[in-house]
Amino acid sequence: MTTLAAPEVLTRCRELVRPALREAVGELHPWVREMAAYSFGWCEVGGAPATASGGKGVRQALAVLGAEAAGAPARAGVPAAVAVELVHVFSLLHDDIMDGDQARRGRPTVWKAYGTGPAVLTGDALFALAVATLADTGAGAGAVRLLSAALLDLVRGQADDLLFATRPWRGPERVRPREYRVMVEGKTGALLGCAAALGALLGGAPPAEVAALDRAGRHLGVAFQIVDDVLGIWGDPLVTGKPVQGDLRERKKTFPVLAALDASTPAAARLARLLESDGPPREIAALVEECGGRSAALAEARRHMAYAETAEALRPLLDHLLRRDF
Repeated sequence: MTTLAAPEVLTRCRELVRPALREAVGELHPWVREMAAYSFGWCEVGGAPATASGGKGVRQALAVLGAEAAGAPARAGVPAAVAVELVHVFSLLHDDIMDGDQARRGRPTVWKAYGTGPAVLTGDALFALAVATLADTGAGAGAVRLLSAALLDLVRGQADDLLFATRPWRGPERVRPREYRVMVEGKTGALLGCAAALGALLGGAPPAEVAALDRAGRHLGVAFQIVDDVLGIWGDPLVTGKPVQGDLRERKKTFPVLAALDASTPAAARLARLLESDGPPREIAALVEECGGRSAALAEARRHMAYAETAEALRPLLDHLLRRDF
């Protein structure tokens, strides 16, 4: 197991995985290949080389660390890293369409740059590549089953997330914090758990170790998302890259807000009224904190982080991913 700091771990794993990831994408139809390369940040529209960031490569790193945790060389986790990264980008392509997001990492999203149909096609191609990548490994059907289970959970989480937007801020139909946790475990945690578990599986780990890494990765995903929710309200935009209180302006149902609404106090009732109207984000943020939403979210994130820390393989990344400035 590596003892490098998190940024060095991420860099090491990205460099290990990048050739295989590029080789897989290179198998696609030329037009689809360009859109896939654009989605990874490798090129601009038209195919010119890009300088855009392609992301941290967290899922790639988890797959490699999972293989190393099983006592295998890092390269044993590369097919898992490629498959999970392909699925991750596939999910982002489709999420951007569903959410109507026009930009990602400072550039137009694929559907905005190339069109909705081409973006859907590219996502489908990446998913097919992911399955083919795992089918060619020694783990074969077992690896594909593990990825399929994670994808089903991801779809359930995404479905819940879309439905949450249609539900009211108060009353018996409002979204409860426990429902949000389940949604996030599927939408974010399932693929993180799958990455670590697939790496371990390809590294020859026994079923109990594979399952333990899957669970730990899911807890990591929940913790990460809740920390992200807190940063979306109170974080420094120079650090987060997000506009100040952008989540509140968009009326996103995030954990701090949902926890605050559960307070059953006059302040919580006022908060609900402001969320239903055009209430100013600054006032909403103050009420969320007054109702205990911020403290409840941080406590929840710490609880899930403590579970993730039980998996030694994940520890090199935890501080970097979760202990961010507020």
